Amino acid sequence: MAQRRVGIWLIGACGGVASTTALGIAALARGLTAPTGLVTALPSLAHPDFDEPAAFVVGGHDIRQSHFLAAVRELHARANVFSERLLAACAADLETWSANIRPGVVYQPNAAITALADRPDVQHPASPHEAIAAIQADLHAFRSAHQLEQLVVVNAASTEPPFEVRDEQQSLERLLPALNRRGSRVLPTSSLYAFAALDAGFPYVNLTPSCGATLPALAELARQRRVPYAGQDLKTGETLLKSVLAPLFAKRNLRVLSWVGHNILGNRDGLVLNDPENKASKVRSKDHLLAELLGYKPQSLVSIEFVASLDDWKTAWDHIHFEGFLGTKMVLQFTWQGCDSLLAAPLVIDLVRLAAYAQRRGEYGPMPQTACFFKSPIGVTEHDFHTQFARLEDYLRGPA
Repeated sequence: MAQRRVGIWLIGACGGVASTTALGIAALARGLTAPTGLVTALPSLAHPDFDEPAAFVVGGHDIRQSHFLAAVRELHARANVFSERLLAACAADLETWSANIRPGVVYQPNAAITALADRPDVQHPASPHEAIAAIQADLHAFRSAHQLEQLVVVNAASTEPPFEVRDEQQSLERLLPALNRRGSRVLPTSSLYAFAALDAGFPYVNLTPSCGATLPALAELARQRRVPYAGQDLKTGETLLKSVLAPLFAKRNLRVLSWVGHNILGNRDGLVLNDPENKASKVRSKDHLLAELLGYKPQSLVSIEFVASLDDWKTAWDHIHFEGFLGTKMVLQFTWQGCDSLLAAPLVIDLVRLAAYAQRRGEYGPMPQTACFFKSPIGVTEHDFHTQFARLEDYLRGPA
């Protein structure tokens, strides 16, 4: 029996996370690496209906003039995260998939995003409708060219500024007329991609804090088209530890007085987050969960600073001031350092597997079973990592 073919369409294909994902898929398919870091490879979660790495075909959009092999070589040169032997062994796959990269669609970007766009053929549509049509044309061409049974769209692009939801985004009836207006700011670029994917029947996964599929009108679209979606803002570092440690304080009845987190990072993600508009989305995503986890809101501060020399190695230092028995004040501090792209890439593969699996089961709308992967999981208010992870285990133990 011929192997299934599943497409992964990466928005921001030449970024660190997306290109590392492509390299990881090639390495796994060739048996060159262990599945360390893949949650769906855990014995308690492994499922016979998950797609194997050899089933995946990779493509995507990008606004930068690059390709998968060049991107991972550049990342290796800057951050020293891969081996030359691995890059050489996977080069043919990456070069083949690079032919699937198309010029990105950019709609009314801010200065931080504009500064990244060095492809002369980046698409600048005049209206939201034109943007959606251009995205869908590339998605359909990719699926047809590779005879894909399924296609999952993954947003791994740079973080956008916060987007203010207005009446037009509250329903499809209000949104659709506005899509045809030239220059309309009715949807940010991440939501244009989400609309294009959902409308075409392709699951959508948002790795970023950007708006994506969170708007009520897009939730309605997903229900109408019966498509699953997941997000948002992948949880890989400081916030992952918060979601584990904060419940500890709550369950031991130790009162957190203040929680300060200072984050420094380089790479292009850090460069974009150096813009105050874009940074606002990330800070809000990282800071909101403490009150839910603790049952009260302590004084808190989250800072994110761009330090170019760190490149893909992000570092977080947290200072937790808490009160114990007899009013005694104590401190917990931790430092987390990890390679951003290597922490995120296996989770992308996990989420593609889960989204494709959910669609085959006839599920649609938000995917609450993926909450443990995100800082701001759509449709889920529970942020305790262990509770979120138990939800995923329960889901996969259910009827196939």
